Amino acid sequence: MTPDAPTFLPSLDDLATSDVLVVGISKSKEGPSLVAGALNHELREGLSLALGHIDADGSSDSTWRIPSPQAIGASSVLLVGLGEGTPDADRLRLAAGFAAQSMSSGVRLVFALPYSTPAEMEAIVEGAVLGSHRVTKIGGEQKDNRPSIAVLGELPAPNLSRVMAGCEAVWLVRDLVAMPPNLLNPISFVSEIEAQAKDAPLSIEILDEHRLESEGYGGISSVGKGSINPPRLMILRYEPANPSRHVALVGKGITFDSGGLSLKSPTAMVGMKYDMTGAAVMAAATLAAAHLGSPAAITTYLCLAENMPSGSASRPNDVITIKGGKTVEILNTDAEGRLVMADGLQAASALSPDLILDAATLTGAARIALGERYAGLMGTDSAVAEVQDAANRVGELVWHMPLPPELRAILASDVADIANVKPGEVLGGMLSAGQFLKDFVGTQESGDLIPWAHLDIAGPAANSSGPYGYTPKGPTGAITRTVLSVLMN
Repeated sequence: MTPDAPTFLPSLDDLATSDVLVVGISKSKEGPSLVAGALNHELREGLSLALGHIDADGSSDSTWRIPSPQAIGASSVLLVGLGEGTPDADRLRLAAGFAAQSMSSGVRLVFALPYSTPAEMEAIVEGAVLGSHRVTKIGGEQKDNRPSIAVLGELPAPNLSRVMAGCEAVWLVRDLVAMPPNLLNPISFVSEIEAQAKDAPLSIEILDEHRLESEGYGGISSVGKGSINPPRLMILRYEPANPSRHVALVGKGITFDSGGLSLKSPTAMVGMKYDMTGAAVMAAATLAAAHLGSPAAITTYLCLAENMPSGSASRPNDVITIKGGKTVEILNTDAEGRLVMADGLQAASALSPDLILDAATLTGAARIALGERYAGLMGTDSAVAEVQDAANRVGELVWHMPLPPELRAILASDVADIANVKPGEVLGGMLSAGQFLKDFVGTQESGDLIPWAHLDIAGPAANSSGPYGYTPKGPTGAITRTVLSVLMN
């Protein structure tokens, strides 16, 4: 599904009788107050009077719908909470998104939220478009209940193109992650991305199970060999005329994770179609960056496998050889994501890029530590700082976590270079997984690691609670815009 660009209206005179006007209200000790742009005096008076007769306080993630005053031709007015104080771009984005999420019918929402800079208008448009996404149900009569978006004001065409590219990338991630695992496997994932990349200025290389094995991709091969759906490595390459630098991306694409022979419990297996979110994020960000003309050269590794138990599946105590030659003792087949990522990181390191960025729904420990809104961020200082800056620019949440060197010792193996886990160890699981990945990041001529940032998105990839801001329940597309911002910076 592709989002439609919003319509920009010069004044309230362009409202249709079926429109819903979106107006902000702020919260204060004195009570709620109207916060809106482009409203005439009569309309402001009418809406302010209505505020005194409804139970509205201006809290964030709240809406109140009231009949339209006679001063305008819209069908109704949707009041959306902006929280306390003067709203900045982040709060405008969240409020616009929640307003769009709150509508269950395909009406046109006309946003009259206040803005004073192009960045604030971009935030309103972005939030509204992100909030208007709906997951398409499979089977039955299809009803399009997405609201269409209009905004009072204007935005230059280049700014709008940039915003819409980011929104389209997020929509793509949400749609891919929502697909059931009987329809999305490594082979069909490749087909989906190939279809999306049809007009993109990039090249694609696909390594099938035979090439993966012959070329030494032991991690992806070992994880995928238990499934009737064979693994794939999908490589996307974008090369501008005079690249400012080279960025390598690596995404975890486990299209379903049963745990393998270290089988998950039935309840823990529900939702494991989300385990390919890292690959979806990196693919969508790459496509958007290519369409926008990123100044950086980009090489993206999508590490795709289905982790299933069978007579051909990897066993605990198996020793495998990762791309590049390091050996890994598998002590838990449910710690499979780090194995496919090790292959991707080694392949990326062989290119000696200026930056390696990876994203993976890697550990349940990340969700326990940080909840469902923050991504865990680890890596080298410069790369971590760059990702933090990018996340701040787009209003996404990351949290810098350490990579304690003492945790590397718990991954020691008697028979291999490293073990994928220490069985029974529950402390610092997100951090020890990061330490495992660090072992497969290459070095520069100086001996220092290639600048590298790892994003554990196990928490924000899927929202198990109610909608908030522009984030729906279910697949979120979180961190996609952060990665895109890094690529476009």
